Parts: sequence; structure tokens; C-alpha cells
Amino acid sequence: MTRKLIIVFVITTLFTALVVVFSWFYLSQLLKQRLMWADETASQLSNQLQYAASKAVPDLTSTRVDTANPKVLRTAITTFLQTDTNLNAMLESLVGNSRIIYDAAVIDPGGVAILDTNPVLNGQPVPTRAPLSQLRDAGFRRQLRMLYGQPSTVYDVSIGLEMGGQSFGSVRVGIATVFLRNELTPRLQQAGFFSVLAVFCSLVLASVISNVALGPLKTIARSLDSASLGDPLPASDESASDEVGLVSLKIAHLGRQIRDTNQIFSALKDNVEHVMAKLQDGLMLFTRDTRVVLVSASAEKFLSRPRREILGRTAEEIFSDGTVLGTVVLSAFEKHKSLGQYEFDAADGRRVQVALDFIQEKGTPIGALLTMRDVESVRRIENEIEISRRLSSAGRVTRGVAHEVKNPINAIVLHLQLLQDKIKQDDPEMRRHMDVIGDEIRRLDRVVQILVNFTKPRDLHLDELDLRKILENVVVLTAPDAARRGITVVKDLPSEALLVRVDSDLMKQAILNLVLNGLQAMANGGTLTVMGYRADEMVVAEVRDQGNGIPPEAQEKIFELYYTTKKEQGGSGIGLAETYQIMQWHYGSIEFDSIVGAGTTFRLRLPALGAKTGRPAEMTA
Repeated sequence: MTRKLIIVFVITTLFTALVVVFSWFYLSQLLKQRLMWADETASQLSNQLQYAASKAVPDLTSTRVDTANPKVLRTAITTFLQTDTNLNAMLESLVGNSRIIYDAAVIDPGGVAILDTNPVLNGQPVPTRAPLSQLRDAGFRRQLRMLYGQPSTVYDVSIGLEMGGQSFGSVRVGIATVFLRNELTPRLQQAGFFSVLAVFCSLVLASVISNVALGPLKTIARSLDSASLGDPLPASDESASDEVGLVSLKIAHLGRQIRDTNQIFSALKDNVEHVMAKLQDGLMLFTRDTRVVLVSASAEKFLSRPRREILGRTAEEIFSDGTVLGTVVLSAFEKHKSLGQYEFDAADGRRVQVALDFIQEKGTPIGALLTMRDVESVRRIENEIEISRRLSSAGRVTRGVAHEVKNPINAIVLHLQLLQDKIKQDDPEMRRHMDVIGDEIRRLDRVVQILVNFTKPRDLHLDELDLRKILENVVVLTAPDAARRGITVVKDLPSEALLVRVDSDLMKQAILNLVLNGLQAMANGGTLTVMGYRADEMVVAEVRDQGNGIPPEAQEKIFELYYTTKKEQGGSGIGLAETYQIMQWHYGSIEFDSIVGAGTTFRLRLPALGAKTGRPAEMTA
């Protein structure tokens, strides 16, 4: 039942109760007054008949009537009454002139009618009737039953009659209930009509009052709905002084706070979603009742279930006792005991590390955080960090060595030139040896310059570019070398743009290093594939060759500076290290898959344009 119906029901019930009470009181008083009036009317008529009867009988002592004989005296009085014109006329007009008088009679002491409004009944015994005072003095409900619940009844109002100082019968006036009903019913119907009208008016009034009372509540409800949806609320009257105005004002303030909070929450949610999507570790946040409220994208590969089937479920619904992971996690939840870095071998052969920490606030448990980590991934990251550290250390050492070596080389070249000029004509054989020395010194100078270029800080000039164009330029640039080696270069690029924000020259150099490595690895020819595609918020450039692959023992070292597997081909061990460094400068990553005898695939991953990386527009690496 709605609040409006409740208000209408309550008001109508109260009003109806008041109407019933007042109607009951009004009708009881009305009935009482009409019965009093009927009693008074009948009493007055009785007195009039008594008076007329007393006047109709003369002084019998002055007549020949034997007053000592009761029988003669009764006969004489009866004769005088029956023959009195005035008394008979009064009786005849009594019933016709009154709406409530049923009959009237003068009765002798023996109960026989001397005169009756119905002449047929003269000389007949008169039946005994209840006095009207019995109806008049009864309670309201009994009066209603006596009037309407019984057949038509005649009540009498009687008064004693004296003749010659002695009691002689009585005068009786009959009041019929049917006449009283005819008199009272129109008034009762009128009272009932007004009662029903009053109840109807109470319904209308209650509806109006409920609308007036609940109208502001509807406005407040709409304001609360708008506030909950984060919609802007209409301007409030700051000067409002009534209760509804003050509530609306506070709701408006609350709506603004909710809207601001929603905006902050939305931004925070986007950031959390972005972070959770990028995490390599599988994270799951549980509530106090072990229900999952937050899960990272990487958790899918540990549980082999999509995130939508994990969110909202309890730990018992997600994990199974039949697996090592499920047994360990469920046991920790059951004992409410944190789980350290527990390692085990997953079904797919991976080494997985699990940790469960219970979160408390002021000593009260509020949830738990489950961390699942691929140990091999951790080691790979550690290796990458170690490579970066080594590159940084090597860079510092190389810059110092290059500075110390380059100055002597410059001096040697200068003095060698002077020496060549002096012995130019003296000894041609000596001249030939001097030329060899000069060529080697210049080669050494170039090596030193390469080291300096590799290790010195560089300014990145970032531009918004389509990575497809860089890939196409590299393919065109290496096409002659590929043709000379009998290698077919295949491009596999999408139709949509692969927009990234990179330094064009450096990124071209990074991809060129991979393509050249691939060409050098394919001594017997084959197909080299250059691909580009979008993967979520990353743009991937892929170079796949059909060479001999990288031996397992060399895979952890290929990004180290100066490390090369192609010494016989003049490899310097700088190309992959340079590519690795360039990808770090661009907040990207490089990874590879290699099968000995089948070939190697390198992948360069770069943040797509518009993805959140937290990097400045221009920076120094």
C-alpha cells in the first residue's frame, strides 16, 4: 500500500468515525426530541379531552339523577358524555388534524369505551396498551428497534378523569409507531444523506491533503533519483525556510557531493581497471564473506576462467579442493591464516607462486588479497632489470673508456700521418705497412664512436606516427639485401592505422636491427615476415625469420651489450642491445620466441596512441 493510500485511508477513517459519532448523537437527539414532542402533543390533547369531558357533565346534585346509586350515576355520566356535541366534535377532529394520533377515547372505570374516535368501538372493552413513556425513556438503539424492528405498535398517553370529585375512568390518546416512522424517516434519510456526503467530502479532502502533503515528497524523490544518477539538480532557493525547502536544499548539496564523488570514483575506477589490465600478476580482492570484488586480467590465465565468471562469486565457488591452488587457498580462508609465498607446479607445467594476505581495519577483518605470480615471468623481469642495470653500467664504463681511448687514437692518427709524409718516397714497403696501421686505427676509432653513440644520452623527438609507414620504410630499405640473399620479405599489415607516439629515427633503427638480424640468420634463404597489429592498448611490430633459431643457452644473453652469435659474420653484439634500449625509452617492451632449426620471432610492443603511460611529450633518455 502506498503512502498516499495510507494517508487517504487514515483521514477518511477518522472523518467517517467522527461523522458516525456525530450522526449517532444527532439522530439520538432528534429521535428523543420527536418522541418528547409526540408525548407533549398527546398529553395536551388528553388534557383538552379531560376538560371537555368535565364540562359535558353538569352538576348532578341539581338533577333528578340518583347520585347515591353508582349504576345510575355511571349511566347518567355516560349519557351526558356521549351526547355532548363539543366533546364529540373534538374527538372527530383529533385524528384528522394530527399526523401522529392514531385514536382517542374516553374510558369508564371498567375499561369500556364511552366515546371513541371510531364509533364502532363505543361500548366495547378497550385493550390495554403500553404507555408512550416506555418508548420515550428507552435508549437510542432500543428506541430504533421499537420503532423499526417491530410491527406497527400503538402507545397510549392517558390521564385520569374525575366526575363530582370522584375518579371516573380516564382519557386515552393513542400514538402509532407507523405515524412516528413516517414523521422520523425523512429526517433520518436527510441525516444519512448528509453523513454519506460528509464521508465523500472526507475522501476528496483526504486526497487533496495527501497530494499537498506528498507533492513535495515526489519532488524530493525525483531529486534523490537525479542525485543517485549523478544528474545535475535544479537550482535551490537558498532562502527557503520551510521544512520541505530545507530538505530540498540539503538534497541539492548532497547531490552535488554525490556527483563529485561519482566523478572521482569513475576516474579512480578507470585507473584501477587500467592498472589491473596491465598487471602480470593475478590479483583477487575478497570481501569479508570471501566474495570477489576486484580481479586482474592476468588472473584468468591462472584460473582458466573469464573475469565475468569470477566477479561476485565466493572463494568456495571459484576454487576446488581437487587442485593444489584450490586446496591451499581454501585451507587458508578456513583457518583465516595468511599464506606466505607458496610455490607449486601448475597443471600446465608452470611454476606458480601464491600469497594470501588478510586485510584488517582497527583489528576487524574487512577482506583478503590473493596474489598469483608466474615464477618464470618474475625471473624474466628480473633478468630484464639485470640487463638494464648492466647496460647502464656498461654505458658509464664505455663512455669513460671511449673518452680515454679516443684521445690517444687521435694523437696516433696525427703522428701516423706525419710519419707517412716523411717516408713517402723512401720505402714503399714501409708505406704499405703504415697504410694497414692507419686503416686499423680508423676502424678502432669507428668502434669507439659507435660505443659513444650507444651510451650517450639522447633527446627523444616524439611524433604521432603510423607504425605501418615505419615498417614499410624498413622493408623497402632492406629489400636489396634480402634479394641478394635470396630471401622473400612478406608484409602483413592491417588496413587501419597503427598510431603510436615515437621517435621516428630511433624506432626505424630498432626495427631495422631486427630485420637485419633476421636476414643474416637465413643463410639458405627463405621467407622473412614483417607484421603489425593492435592488441588491446598496445601496438605490436613482429619480425619472423626462418633461420636456425637461437640456442637455449644463448637466449638469456642476447640483449647483453657485445654479445653475439654471429662472430664469423662480423656481428658486433650491439644491435639487439640498442633495440632493447630504444624500446625502454618508449615505454615499450621486446620479447621473442625461438625454435632451434625453425626460426625466431621478435615482437616489439608499444603503447597505442591515447593509452595511459604516464610519460611526458618530450623527454631525454
